Amino acid sequence: MLTSKQRATLRGIASSYETILQVGKNGIGETLIQQVSDALRKREHVLENSELSAREAAEQLAEATESEVVQVIGSRFVLYKRNPKKPVIDLK
Repeated sequence: MLTSKQRATLRGIASSYETILQVGKNGIGETLIQQVSDALRKREHVLENSELSAREAAEQLAEATESEVVQVIGSRFVLYKRNPKKPVIDLK
């Protein structure tokens, strides 16, 4: 579970990144879950743009990828999952 200080750190980092995935009209399927999982493994975070309810999509994808929801703003959300082999972000 992330602390509020860790969430603030991740929000600051994510604010400088572009959206890398979108949840389209087909919703959340196995392909999207795999893409999110791959992106989390490589980047340790994902900024999402969703046509679904952003909160619902964030929670579903976080559960499916064993990540955490950092923030939801409008139709965008940020997920975080620490890379156990090569962590990029130092959250103390």
